[in-house]
Amino acid sequence: MKVPSPGESISEVEIAQWLVSNGDYVVKDQAIAEVDSDKATLELPAEESGIITLKAEEGEVVAVGQVVCLIDTSAAAPKGTAAPAAKEIASEPKKEAAPAAKETKAVEQTAPNPSPVKEEYSYAAGTPSVAAEKLMKENGVSANKVQASGKDGRITKQDVVAALSGGFNASAVSGWGGTRNQSRERMSMLRRKVAERLVAVKSETAMLTTFNEVDMKPIMDLRNQYKDLFAKHHEVNLGFMSFFTKAVTEALNLYPAVNAQIDGTEMVMHDYADIGIAVSSPKGLMVPVVRNAEQMSLAEIEKEIKRLAIKARDGKITPDEMTGGTFTITNGGVFGSMLSTPIINPPQSAILGMHNIVERPVAIDGTVQIRPIMYLALSYDHRIIDGKESVSFLVKVKEMLEHPERMLFGARDPREVLLGL
Repeated sequence: MKVPSPGESISEVEIAQWLVSNGDYVVKDQAIAEVDSDKATLELPAEESGIITLKAEEGEVVAVGQVVCLIDTSAAAPKGTAAPAAKEIASEPKKEAAPAAKETKAVEQTAPNPSPVKEEYSYAAGTPSVAAEKLMKENGVSANKVQASGKDGRITKQDVVAALSGGFNASAVSGWGGTRNQSRERMSMLRRKVAERLVAVKSETAMLTTFNEVDMKPIMDLRNQYKDLFAKHHEVNLGFMSFFTKAVTEALNLYPAVNAQIDGTEMVMHDYADIGIAVSSPKGLMVPVVRNAEQMSLAEIEKEIKRLAIKARDGKITPDEMTGGTFTITNGGVFGSMLSTPIINPPQSAILGMHNIVERPVAIDGTVQIRPIMYLALSYDHRIIDGKESVSFLVKVKEMLEHPERMLFGARDPREVLLGL
C-alpha cells in the first residue's frame, strides 16, 4: 500500500500511529493507521484483506506515494475464535495449578504474586504501582504524601485510596510528582507546521492589533428569548458564534480589504466570505472553514460550525475543509481569556479575537450601569489594511452586535432602510 495524497499541496505525511501490529490479519477498509499531515490527522484504510507487513515506523515521515505496508492477499482469513482460543489454552495451566496447591495455603498466596510485581513496577521503596501512579496523577497527589504498605515500601492503589479518603492539606495536592524525572515527546507534524507558520507571520507581516468592547446584553436578551424556539425549529442550539460570523460577513462587505490577501505585488480581493472558525481538538488547534458564510442564515451557520467541530474533535476533518479561508474568528473566551492579540492565519490578512463576557460598570446616558461586556481584538496586516479600515471594520462589528436588527439590513439602520436613505 502506498500513501494516498491527503490533499492538494501536501507532499509528505507522518505515521502518527499504527492501529494494527505486524503480522495481523486486516480486512478491506479497516483503519490500519493514523497519519499526520501539516493540516490534519487522517485514517489510512486497508485497500485489501490479508496479513499485513509494516514497512514504516511510527513517527517516520514518508512521502506521498511511498510504500508503507504490504498486504498478503493470498492469506486465508483466520476463524473468529482462533485468537481467543489460543489465549485460553495458554492460560489453562494456571487455572489447573490452583486446585493442586490447596494442600499448602502459603503456595496459594505467594505463587501468583512475583511475576506481576516485576512486570508492573520496580522494587524501589516509595515507587507506586501502575494503578497507584495513575490514581495519583488524576488527583494531583505526590508520592511523599502517601503512606506505603506494599512489599519493600512500594505504594499500592489501596494506599492512595486511603490517603485520599483521609484528606490532604493544601501542600499535599500539588499536581507535581516530585520525582525530578524528564520526558521528551516528538511534536506532531501538525504542531510543527503551526509553529513554522506562526513564526513566519510574526517576521513576514506588519501585524498590528486594534481593540474595542461590545455590550453583549442585546445579543444575550435576543438569545434568551428565542433559544428554545430556535433549537426546536432548527434542531441546533443558538450560540454566539453565529451572530459574530454574521456581523463579520456584513462588515467585510463594507471593508473588502480586511477580506483580501497579498500575493506577491498584487492584492487578491474576494467577493465571498469563507470564515475560518478556530476550534480546539485532541490534536491541537484547528481552523475549519465555513464556506460562503455571507449567504448563510444564523441556523445554517450554527449547523455548519457544529458539523465541522465534531469532525475536528473526532479527527475526521479533511485538509480541504481547513484550507482557503479568507478571514478567521477565534474565541479564547471559552477558556476564560479576558484579552489577547491573536496571530493572523496566513495567507489571510486579519483575524478577530473574541474573549470572555464579564459584567462591568459602563456609562450609559449619563448613568453607570452594569452590563455584560466582551473585549474584541482585530489583528491585521498593516501592509494591506490601513488603520482607518481596521478600526472602522471593528466598530461596524460592534454596532451590529449591539443592534442585532442591523444584520437583517446589510449593516444599515432599519430606519434608514424604511426611509429610503
